[in-house]
Amino acid sequence: MRTYERTHPWLTFTLDLRKADHRLWLALGEAQAKCEYIAGVPLRPATATNLHMIYLAKGALATTAIEGNTLSEEEALKLVQGRSDLPPSKKYLAQEVENIVKAYTQIFNNLFVKEESHAFHLEKIKEFNRLALKNLELPEEVKPGEIRNYSVGIAQYRGAPPEDCEYLLKRLCDWLNKEKNRVPKGQEIAFGLIRAIIAHLYLAWIHPFGDGNGRTARLMEFQILLAAGAPTLAVHLLSNHYNLTRQEYYRQLDRASKSGGDIFPFLQYALQGFLDGLDEQMQVIQIQVLNVSWKDYIYEAFKDQHSESARRRRNLALDLSYRAEPVPISGIRHISPGIAEAYAGKTHKTITRDLNSLAEMGLVEQTPEGIRAKREKMLAFLPKRRADI
Repeated sequence: MRTYERTHPWLTFTLDLRKADHRLWLALGEAQAKCEYIAGVPLRPATATNLHMIYLAKGALATTAIEGNTLSEEEALKLVQGRSDLPPSKKYLAQEVENIVKAYTQIFNNLFVKEESHAFHLEKIKEFNRLALKNLELPEEVKPGEIRNYSVGIAQYRGAPPEDCEYLLKRLCDWLNKEKNRVPKGQEIAFGLIRAIIAHLYLAWIHPFGDGNGRTARLMEFQILLAAGAPTLAVHLLSNHYNLTRQEYYRQLDRASKSGGDIFPFLQYALQGFLDGLDEQMQVIQIQVLNVSWKDYIYEAFKDQHSESARRRRNLALDLSYRAEPVPISGIRHISPGIAEAYAGKTHKTITRDLNSLAEMGLVEQTPEGIRAKREKMLAFLPKRRADI
């Protein structure tokens, strides 16, 4: 008998999905459907780049913040964009985030450029730990990428016995690889989520390294979700959730081990956070779709009008669409260089006449704060559904 079988009997490397209740299956189906929706929506180049940068920064920061990194999301975003101006006192925090961003990039390139195997093995997990801890000041006993030969603990939890860590990591790799080959076609993301959450949970339980175990676990999650076909925007959502609900995250980890290895509550907790993150992303995407449809609507409204005044009014309606807040009539001339040029030499009466024309077309309205675009008109074209259910 190995030592861990006495000290950590919940490390059984089994999961009987026949015991899962309906809530788990509903959550998995919802996650699969929403991921496929996000992956299938064409984004404007600027929107796609912006969202990619934001969620990359969020994911890298969340991966390190849960272990103590105190950078803000704005500072992390500047790091990702290559325009950081952090003072020397925060350089070590920047290094932690940069390590994770570089690790994400390496994993992505290995999967999609080099087309390397998705399979896990001992050296790959060690490499993840090396990447996470690169160039960081660490205690003398911590060796990046090397399995610890001493006992470790977090709060009241003790990691697996050091003499069993390598064996347990190999078993984890074998289990993850075997389960990947059993995934039903068309349900790769749903079952990828299960494997990603299990990989995270088991690495946290084994705790094979002297430091960076959480970061290593989240890099494993990242690879599994990418390989399962999850859109790049969604692959950071589990890390974000764990960080935003840090106290509950630790409570769920503790509960899972004390229950004797009942994984289902942790799965449900992680999946709910993943779904909440997807909903947030879908709202952003729907706003972009609404904006694109609104601009098409404006062009359609002017399709048979080719006069100078029609072009001016059309461009005014388009430029007002970019404004989140109403624009005072006195500021209409200055909302963009193009509009300023269009109204150069024109009187205030011309602006008033153009605004009245746009209002009659239902494209703008005047409020006490100023003129605003009536983008909500597009909501009338959504499919009808009952709202009182």
